[in-house]
Amino acid sequence: MRSSRAFGGGGCSDSAGKDEFISIRRRDLERLTTEIMQMKDFLLKTVNREFLESFQKLELVEANIEKKEQENEQLRLDCDHFKARLQTAQADCQREREEKLAIRLQLNEARHQLLQQAEYCTAMGAAVCTLLWSVSSKEESVKIILGGSKAVKFFNIVGQTIESFVKSLDGDIKQQQDLNSDENQFVLAMTGIVTNVAAVACGREFLINSAQVLLETLLQLLADMKAGLCTKLKVLMLMCLYNVSINLKGVKYISESLGFIPLLSWLLEDPDAEVCLHVLRLIQSLILEPEVFSKVATQIRQSLPHRRILELANNRNPDLRNTASELLEDMKMVNIGV
Repeated sequence: MRSSRAFGGGGCSDSAGKDEFISIRRRDLERLTTEIMQMKDFLLKTVNREFLESFQKLELVEANIEKKEQENEQLRLDCDHFKARLQTAQADCQREREEKLAIRLQLNEARHQLLQQAEYCTAMGAAVCTLLWSVSSKEESVKIILGGSKAVKFFNIVGQTIESFVKSLDGDIKQQQDLNSDENQFVLAMTGIVTNVAAVACGREFLINSAQVLLETLLQLLADMKAGLCTKLKVLMLMCLYNVSINLKGVKYISESLGFIPLLSWLLEDPDAEVCLHVLRLIQSLILEPEVFSKVATQIRQSLPHRRILELANNRNPDLRNTASELLEDMKMVNIGV
């Protein structure tokens, strides 16, 4: 291809300002055209792929944004719901606090009233039982008491009351409670009534036949109480058991109680003279009843603290000294060496 421009000798021609043309080979033009078409096609593909990827990413981002917005909306609804539940729970909690406070006040008032009633009942029981204790010192009164329909129930209550009292004691409490307290007097009076009942023949029969649980309770409580404490109560219990031992059936029943002989040996070590006195009398009841002694002789020989009995025989208390001396003589008669 040739240019249409003409070359002259000088000056400018009329076509000096028009486009110029160059001559190239057709093959090069075709290759150039092909390359341009390829580049155009590649560029379109590249731009379209990147645009498509970007569009897809945009759609994905928009979908995620929409999802997050939905989640945020759900979270907001949940938050509002939980706020409402929290407010309701707080209101319920406040109402329950107020109700609990009112109940606590009522409970304190009920406890106060119950304490007053308990103190009144204890005072009343102490007064009534003290009077009955005095009345029961007469045989006719004991017969009247045992003739009533509530006798068995009364002695069951006596056992439960004494047991509850003893189990509530602490060895450090005022060297065993104020002896003038209504509670202490109540228990002592009930025990004294039982002791008086056991002092009468018909009373012993009643206790042996109808109040064996009470007798077992007394034996158990004597083992539970610490040495040197509750001495007045111990003395009344031992007096009751001694009175029961006057009856043959009674001494048999007591002697067959598990651990009775070791209990007597332990009680002999008590520092109170009156406690030891009544223990010695109980031992005498066992020794002087041949039928009973034959069954407990081995235990007495093995468990009885002979040294302690010798000490008591030299005690300054005349009753204790005389009883211990009598027991030593009785022991010699049944071949129990001292």
